[in-house]
Amino acid sequence: MSDQDETTPVAAAPAEEKPAPAAETPVEKAEEKVQENGTGDAAEAAQPEPETPKDMRAIILTGFGGLKTVKVMKKPEPTLNEGEVLIRVKACGLNFQDLMVRQGAIDSPPKCPFILGFECAGEVEQVAEGVEGFKVGDQVVALPEFRAWAELVAVPAKYVFALPQGMSALEAAAIGMNYVVAYMLLFDLGGLSAGKSVLLHSAGGGVGQAVAQLCRTVPDVIVFGVCSKGKHEALKTAGSPIDHLLERGSDYTSEVRKISPDGVDIVLDCLCGEECNRGYSLLKPMGRYILYGSSNIVTGETKSFFSAARSWWQVDKVSPIKLFDDNKSLAGLNLRHLLFQQGGTEYVHRAMEKVFALWSEGKVKPVVDTTWALEDVAEAMQKMHDRKNVGKITLDPSMEPKPKPATPAKGKNKEDKKKQSSEEKKEPEEKKEEEKKEGAEKKEEATNGSSDNADSDSKEKEASS
Repeated sequence: MSDQDETTPVAAAPAEEKPAPAAETPVEKAEEKVQENGTGDAAEAAQPEPETPKDMRAIILTGFGGLKTVKVMKKPEPTLNEGEVLIRVKACGLNFQDLMVRQGAIDSPPKCPFILGFECAGEVEQVAEGVEGFKVGDQVVALPEFRAWAELVAVPAKYVFALPQGMSALEAAAIGMNYVVAYMLLFDLGGLSAGKSVLLHSAGGGVGQAVAQLCRTVPDVIVFGVCSKGKHEALKTAGSPIDHLLERGSDYTSEVRKISPDGVDIVLDCLCGEECNRGYSLLKPMGRYILYGSSNIVTGETKSFFSAARSWWQVDKVSPIKLFDDNKSLAGLNLRHLLFQQGGTEYVHRAMEKVFALWSEGKVKPVVDTTWALEDVAEAMQKMHDRKNVGKITLDPSMEPKPKPATPAKGKNKEDKKKQSSEEKKEPEEKKEEEKKEGAEKKEEATNGSSDNADSDSKEKEASS
């Protein structure tokens, strides 16, 4: 045997006795480390679980109709789409348009159920991609198409407006829609200038008060206000800038003629129906009649086809030739159509900037009638329907609802009724038993009395014998 054979190791032997260990995968190494550290259970628990969407309170319209169709319910918080702003709502505005939506008296309403509301104010909580000019923490007012009456609302940035320094959310909700509408009516459509006269309907409402205040920013403007008789004293007490208050439902055209024989320069009508004809008849030459609502079709708690048909039928059809001969103008403003169907956001932004500037200068100040909790929205709607508000009605998501009158449970009512009926049955039985006892006692007394008399008679006989 050679030296080479003696020194050369046999390669196959160790391979058979001790096979080479297989390479460990990264997963196995991680598992070993977890077991060595004793944190296996913790690692499993630390795995992120899919987050369940948080809920928020919102005012939902469950079906078109009366007040019972409006309910406060829990809904998932909205998620942002590109170009939207998420707002934590602090105040909401109630408008007559919301009553018409509830009844289904507007064009193209969404399918029920959906979140109500066109106006809210609050703080920006989140900003989506593609949004410029807004950041988290900004105080804003928004005019979305529905979905405003909730604790959170996602709104396209083009319908959001930054508030001036010092304006509260409540003031913003009272100013937003009402003052923008009033400004556009007077200045964009009405061409208001010094020395002109204005007749406005629903003078005690939010838009009416906004119109009256904006008229005071122009010298020598005379304001005629038509509203319910019950509001006259409240408006006078509040120092409303309306020169002549006229009673709703009366022959106010004659009253206007007594003061201004030639009529008025601008008529602002939110009622429609026969008021259109009266308003047109009051216009001076070069006067302008502007329709911005049709609240006369809301007569009851639910939609009335008869009221809608009557309002339409009562309006005279005016031809352009008549306007030409009379030197008068007709115009209209539907803010919902302008914003969401006709792309008129520039008009609204410009009007909002003008209104905010006037507020900052102290020339206008919103009149707030009452503020309600979300749960009390039905009562707030009823107040507006009855035309009892003077100024704006607002909602506050943080406000506690009014305490409801305590009503006993159904089971308790049944038990109480059973007890009452059983007690009522027992009473005559007890009376009968008492009467029997009294009768027996009287008989005993009578028998006792006769025996005593007999004894005395026998004694007398014995004494005489």
